[in-house]
Amino acid sequence: MATCWRLGACSLLVALWLLHCCSCGWSETTRTNGVAKDETKEQELMSHERVKRGWVWNQFFVVEEYTGTEPLYVGKIQDVLDSVKPTLCEMCMPPISGPPTKNIHTDSDEGEGNIKYTISGEGAGTIFIIDELTGDIHATERLDREEQSYYTLRAQARDRLTNHLLESESEFVIKVQDINDSEPKFLEGPYIGSVGELSQIGTSVMKVTASDADDPTYGSSARVVYSVLDGERFFTVDRQTGLIRTAVADLDREKQDRYELVVKATDMAGQMGGLSGSTTVTIVITDVNDNPPRFPQKMYQFSMSEGAAVGTPVGRVIATDADMGENTDMSYLIKDEEGGELFKVTTDSDTQEAIITIKKALDFESKRTHNVVVEAVNKHVDPRFSELGSFRDQTIVRVSVNDIDEPPVFHPAEGTILEVQEDARLGALVGTVTAKDPDMENAPVRYSIDQSTDQEQIFHIDPVSGAITLGNILDRETAGWHNITVMAVEADNVSQISHSSVSIRILDVNDNPPELATPYEASICEDAKPGQLIHSISVVDRDEPQLGHRYYFTLAPEATNNRHFTLWDVKDNTAGIRTQRSGFNRHEQNVYLLPILVVDSGPPALSSTGTLTIHVCGCDPEGTIQSCNATAYAISTSLSPGALIALLVCMLILIVLVLLILTLKRHRKGQSMSEDEEDMRDNVIKYNDEGGGEQDTQAYDMSTLRNLFDFPETKGSLSESGPELRTLPQWIQGRMSGDGEAADFSLFKGYIRKKVEQTDGDLSVPPYDSFQTYAFEGNSSPALSLSSIHTLSTTSDQDFSYLSDWGPRFRQLAGYYAPGHPEEDGS
Repeated sequence: MATCWRLGACSLLVALWLLHCCSCGWSETTRTNGVAKDETKEQELMSHERVKRGWVWNQFFVVEEYTGTEPLYVGKIQDVLDSVKPTLCEMCMPPISGPPTKNIHTDSDEGEGNIKYTISGEGAGTIFIIDELTGDIHATERLDREEQSYYTLRAQARDRLTNHLLESESEFVIKVQDINDSEPKFLEGPYIGSVGELSQIGTSVMKVTASDADDPTYGSSARVVYSVLDGERFFTVDRQTGLIRTAVADLDREKQDRYELVVKATDMAGQMGGLSGSTTVTIVITDVNDNPPRFPQKMYQFSMSEGAAVGTPVGRVIATDADMGENTDMSYLIKDEEGGELFKVTTDSDTQEAIITIKKALDFESKRTHNVVVEAVNKHVDPRFSELGSFRDQTIVRVSVNDIDEPPVFHPAEGTILEVQEDARLGALVGTVTAKDPDMENAPVRYSIDQSTDQEQIFHIDPVSGAITLGNILDRETAGWHNITVMAVEADNVSQISHSSVSIRILDVNDNPPELATPYEASICEDAKPGQLIHSISVVDRDEPQLGHRYYFTLAPEATNNRHFTLWDVKDNTAGIRTQRSGFNRHEQNVYLLPILVVDSGPPALSSTGTLTIHVCGCDPEGTIQSCNATAYAISTSLSPGALIALLVCMLILIVLVLLILTLKRHRKGQSMSEDEEDMRDNVIKYNDEGGGEQDTQAYDMSTLRNLFDFPETKGSLSESGPELRTLPQWIQGRMSGDGEAADFSLFKGYIRKKVEQTDGDLSVPPYDSFQTYAFEGNSSPALSLSSIHTLSTTSDQDFSYLSDWGPRFRQLAGYYAPGHPEEDGS
C-alpha cells in the first residue's frame, strides 16, 4: 500500500522527468509473463530493476556581484558508492526535504585518482573552472544575474590514462543568486496625464509603473512601493499599484492648468536600505463648463440710418467665457418682443460674436431709438455645475435711427389688388393708389405707370390723384389678371422714387357659349341592346361665373324625330347617349350624326350645338370592338405593332454597325497618315555644326596653325634670314630688318586689352563674338589669336595703305595696318 501511494503521488512527475531520466543513464528491464485461464495464455507480469546508477542531477548556486580576490567556490563532483536501488519515482524526484546538495555523484570513482573530471557548456573554462582530481568547481569572474540568471553545463568523468568516458555525461545548472543591486526604473516615461477640473477627491488620473531588474522570486529586492515627493498636496499615489488620484476637489483650470509631480519608487518594499528611482509626472487639468458667459458692458450703443436695407448689420457684441474649447460656444437671442420684430441676432461661429442685423425696415418718424435686450447662453451646459448659477447673461443694445429724405410710401405698402368687369367701358375707373411723403405732411406726390409692365397701355393713371382708368378693351379669357407697377415720386425731388405693385383682376361676364368637350365620336356594336349607354358627354366653357356653371342638354330640333338614340341629362353638367333600338347593321349604315344643343345658365344664357359622330362596329361575343368598316378585316394581314418595332430595332442596329465601321476606317486612315507625317519629320535633319574646334585634328591641318610663330632663330648675317623675311608683311619686315630683333607688339597688346575691358564692362554687348570684340587666346592655345592684327601668315603681303583714304573714322586703324616703311639695310 505504501508503494502504491508513493507511485500515485509521483505520477505527474514521472511524465515530466521521463525523458531526462532516460538520458541520464537509467535502464529498465521489463519481463512479462502471463498464463491464460481458458485459452492457456500467459498472464502479464511487470517488474522494474535498476541495472546501474549513473549521474544524479543537482543545481549549484552562486551569489552575483562577488567582489573577493579568490575564485568563488561553486560545488563539487565526488565519488559515491551506490548500494541502494531506488524505485522509478525516487530516481526522478529531488529530495523531499533538506537543502539541495552541491554535489554530482558518480559510481566509477573508487577514490584512487584514476578519474579526470571535466566540464563543458556555457562559461566552461572561462567563467567556471574545475579541479580535475577533486571535481571542485570555482567561478573566476564576477557574475551579474540581470545579464544571465543561470548557466547550463555538462560534467564528464574520463579515465585519466585512456581519456575514455567512463559514464555518459550529465547536464547540470548553475544558478546565479540575486542581490539587491538594481534600482527601480520608470521605463514608460515621460508621463503625461489629465483630469477634469473640479473633480471629486480620489478621482483616478493615471498609473505609473516602475520596473526592477532584480529577481522577483527571491527576497524583496524587486518589491516596489510608490510615494509622491513633490505635489502631494494635490495628488496621491497608491503605494502598491502606482495609481495617481486627486487629493483635493477644488482643482481650477482657470487658476492653474497643469501640475508637475515627482513620484518615487523604492524596492525592498520600502524598507531601509532599499534602492529608489523617481520620475516626473505632468498632469494637465482639462476644462469643464463651470463659467457662464459675461458681457463686458451692460449697454452698447449703435446708430443706423432709417433707409438701411433689411439684413444690414447694425453692430457686433461679444460675451466672454473663461472656459476653453467647446465650453465657450454660445448662442445669442433677443429677449424683448419689440426688438425681435425689428432686429435679428446671429452668432459668428469663428469669433463667437453676436451679429445684430435689421429684420424690418426702420422708421425715424415712428420711433427714433430702440433698446434691444440681447442674451448670451452657453450651448453645452454641464448639469453637475448647475448650482453655480445661471449660465447666461444679458446686455442692452441701444440703436439710434437717423433720419434721411425718404421716397413716398404707398398705402398699403405690400401692394394693391383691384377688380374690374371685363365688359367695362373705356375710361372706366379701376381704382386709386395712394402714396405719401413720410418726411413732410401734405407734400405733393406724382404718379406714373411703369411702361415695361403695361406695354399694351391697357391702363392709365392720373399723375396727381393716382386714379387708374381703363385705356383698352379687356378680355378675361385672354388675360384674367394684369400686374402693373405704379411709381410715385416727390414733386420737389424726383430722385426720391418708390414702386408699388398693383394687381388687377378681370371679373368674368358670360360672353362665351358652352361647347362639347372632346372627343366628339362614339362607337356601338351591331348587336347593341335598347337602352344601352354608349357615350357620356361633357362641355367646356371659357367663362367662369361667380356662382358656378350649370348646363342643360337636349337634342337639336332637327334630331327630335330620331329613332335610334336618346339623350339623358344627368343633371351634373354631363349627359348620356343611349340606344333606342337594337339590330344595327354597319353594312347598311355605319355612321350616325347626332346634333346636341347645350345651354348655360347665363346671364345671359348662351347656347351652342355640337355634333356627336357614332360609328357602328363589329364586335366579338365579349363586346370588344373588332372593326368599324367593311375594309377593316383586310388590315389583320398586316404586321402587328410588335413586329414593326422589332423591324425598326434591327434597322437601327445595322445603321449603328455601318457607322462604327466607317469611323474605324477613318480612324485608321488618319493614324496611318499621322505616322507618315511623323516619318517625314523624322527624316528632316538639322545641320548647325560649327566645326570640331581646335581639338578636331581630322577636319583641318592643325600644323599650320601651330607653326604660325615657329620662326628660325636669326643668327649670323642678314642674308641668312632674308628668304624668311620676304614672306612676312612689309611692316613686320621693317621692324625685323637691320639688327634682327623681333617686332614689338606691346602697343597692339595694350590696345586690344583696353578694347577687351571696355567690351566686358558693356552690358549692352550681345553674349557672342562680334566685330568690335578682340580677344587673345593665350600661349596655351595651338591656334593662338585669330585676330587679323596678330595674323603672321607667310603669304600675307597685302598693302593696307588704302585705309588712309577711307576718312577720319579709319585713321587710327590705318595707322596700325599701314605704318611708314623704314629703309632696309643693305647686306
